[in-house]
Amino acid sequence: MNAVLQGHTASASALAALLHVDKVSLEYKTPQRVVRATHEVSFDVYPGDRFVLLGPSGCGKSTLLKSVAGFIEPRDGEIRLDGQRVSEPGPDRIVVFQEFDQLPPWKTVKQNVMFPLLASRTLKRREAEERALHYLEKVGLAAFADAYPHTLSGGMKARVAIARALAMQPKILLMDEPFAALDALTRRKMQEELLQLWDEVRFTLLFVTHSIEEALVVGNRILLLSPHPGRVRAEINAHPFDLHSLGGVDFQHTAQRIHRLLFDEDAEPPVESDLRFQDIRISY
Repeated sequence: MNAVLQGHTASASALAALLHVDKVSLEYKTPQRVVRATHEVSFDVYPGDRFVLLGPSGCGKSTLLKSVAGFIEPRDGEIRLDGQRVSEPGPDRIVVFQEFDQLPPWKTVKQNVMFPLLASRTLKRREAEERALHYLEKVGLAAFADAYPHTLSGGMKARVAIARALAMQPKILLMDEPFAALDALTRRKMQEELLQLWDEVRFTLLFVTHSIEEALVVGNRILLLSPHPGRVRAEINAHPFDLHSLGGVDFQHTAQRIHRLLFDEDAEPPVESDLRFQDIRISY
């Protein structure tokens, strides 16, 4: 396993980063004061990565994702996608939020997937319909193309949102706790389907969660953020784990160690010989 991880690390370093986040600090205003959400966060996402931002509630991980999307300008630092500075939203970054009721209820499933393609003038109607049906087929909803959102379960709405995002063929797919509102069984099914879809399409994913288990299942690389304000605690390779790892000794050991790194500032730094833990801790 160490040889495999070493090989991956070497090959990743040889690639140019698709997304480069450099010492990004984010702030937002409340009626009483200015709040710092993240402090000097840096990381790189490479093509085909499933990169997870993991941290407790309030650590700024969703704010960071919105900044990558172009909705929030950094107070300090810089975000670059494919070498270009991110300054506003764009079709090269599509966000899937956890509220799937944002699907317009008067549009069918197919029309919902077509909508951003037409609104952005990416494709004409015929081509947009073909692409929409293609991605609905990939998420297993081709038979529901003419159904309306109110007739769908929460998991099916999640799949529509994913199909709509992938149909835009963005450079990076941004997912903000997309399965948090689902029940446990549906959430597990959606994690499985997301991994199957990634295995087929090989899109680049930036995924936000506060679940250690979900991070280890979904991600191949995980960035740990400290409690508010979010600072980088460590970056972890999660390649050895998937849905079949749940309950295993290594999986549980890793989950426990992640918990210590997240919440115990005195937790020991990962040793160099443990290739699953690449420590990039900063001073507090």
